[in-house]
Amino acid sequence: MFEAKRLDTPLDKMTRERAGKRSYTRTDRKRGRYIKARPAGDHPEDIAFDATLRAAAPFQRERKAQGESPLALRLRKSDLQRKVRVRRTGNLILFVVDASWSMAASERMEATKGAIFSLLLDAYQRRDQVGLVVFQRDKARLVLPPTSSVDLAQKALRDLPVGGKTPLSSGLFLAWQVIDSARRRDSEQRPLMILLTDGAGNVSMTGMPAQEEAMRIADLFEQASLRSIVVNMEHAAFDRGLAHKLADALGGSCYNLPELRADTLLSTVKREIDS
Repeated sequence: MFEAKRLDTPLDKMTRERAGKRSYTRTDRKRGRYIKARPAGDHPEDIAFDATLRAAAPFQRERKAQGESPLALRLRKSDLQRKVRVRRTGNLILFVVDASWSMAASERMEATKGAIFSLLLDAYQRRDQVGLVVFQRDKARLVLPPTSSVDLAQKALRDLPVGGKTPLSSGLFLAWQVIDSARRRDSEQRPLMILLTDGAGNVSMTGMPAQEEAMRIADLFEQASLRSIVVNMEHAAFDRGLAHKLADALGGSCYNLPELRADTLLSTVKREIDS
């Protein structure tokens, strides 16, 4: 006979710590931390008994006098309160990058790679995922499907082609498809699109004017209340305001970074995630 000793292994720590995530989201599931209550209405489930008792308490004498019920506590349907819960959830951070010759593509790619690798360092613990869509020449490509693996990112981002025209609408549409697919798999994941562009497109998917087509696709993000930020890559001296117009159509913010580096891009993304 001997006393059993609890094993404290790295695998055990990894399993338990992985539940810690970066962001909070409301959930309709009967899981998560109970933070407040609201009237149940036509959905009398996951009842908050404490809030229900508080709602009913001021009317007990009146209801007793009216002979509503012989029970010690006289409840009405209108007293019922439902729990509001929040859970920690992961983020999907999708970079969408213009790799055409319209801007300093190499500098942009290096900054994006650095930000992606930095975000992936703690993505496993927080259940965040990071992905990359690149658009250039005649279409957009999903270079890095959403992942939390640094190894996969290193292989996928080793060689990224640059040059050619600017299929902005194709990049936006592919980003929409990636985010929509991710939301179908996990409805509580919080997507965030980081779009690096000057806002000017010159390749159309449908024959529609390229800029109009891009704006129409951007409207899909705004209608779905998807978070997005545009990093304006137009030189300040020649800025036509296209990036700001695109951000407005997306329903997101537009940032002008005086010097695009991995650390400045990373701090911008983290600030948006935590807001």
